[in-house]
Amino acid sequence: MRRTRWLAGSVVGVAVLCAGAAAVATARDDGSAPAAASAPRTPSAGSADAGFAREMAVHHQQAVEMSFVVRDRTKDEDVRRLAYDIANTQANQRGMLLGWLDLWELPKTTPAGQEPMAWMSGHGHHDEHAGGHGGGGHGGGEAGFEAHDGALMPGMATRTELKALGAAEGVKAEVLFLQLMTDHHKGGVTMAEGCAELCAVPAEKRLAQGMVEAQRSELDLMADMLAARGAAPRP
Repeated sequence: MRRTRWLAGSVVGVAVLCAGAAAVATARDDGSAPAAASAPRTPSAGSADAGFAREMAVHHQQAVEMSFVVRDRTKDEDVRRLAYDIANTQANQRGMLLGWLDLWELPKTTPAGQEPMAWMSGHGHHDEHAGGHGGGGHGGGEAGFEAHDGALMPGMATRTELKALGAAEGVKAEVLFLQLMTDHHKGGVTMAEGCAELCAVPAEKRLAQGMVEAQRSELDLMADMLAARGAAPRP
């Protein structure tokens, strides 16, 4: 586990440095204005742009960690390849999100006393997606998601679930990883849909829409992988 955390931290650290620099360039030039134009509007700390960047960075961090854990618990190349792809993609996206927060000179942590997902209170599907097992809903406002056992946002695995993943091996580890990551992706898709609707920064909206499309594709893939192992996503 110590080795896994070191590897995950190394990947994320490199991604933050590289993707952060790209994020600054992207946020400064979205192709809609000449380079000589005035600097783009800076989102406020309470905006959907800032909220999504802060909370999706946390969400992605757990996906990276789970991916490194399962790579040490199975020899199945399909699962290991999927885990590597998720870790690589989400570490780089996390770097972009943190890079934008640096560019905007905004804090990287949610303000004390603010409910998780409060920035999504204006999302058109807010009530429709509320609740569910870890993946379908989101908190903030009337949905009222409550952090528990280390799960800070919908879709995130609890400390108990992460401990179980770290103790499992072989097919058992593969199935648990696929189920936990399915929940994780469902929560991530809901968050990204919220940003695609509510965020104001064009580059961030594009990133969010890309997340929706990519993670939906991976959800289909993981459903097939679970079926091949005689299992299914959790209800």
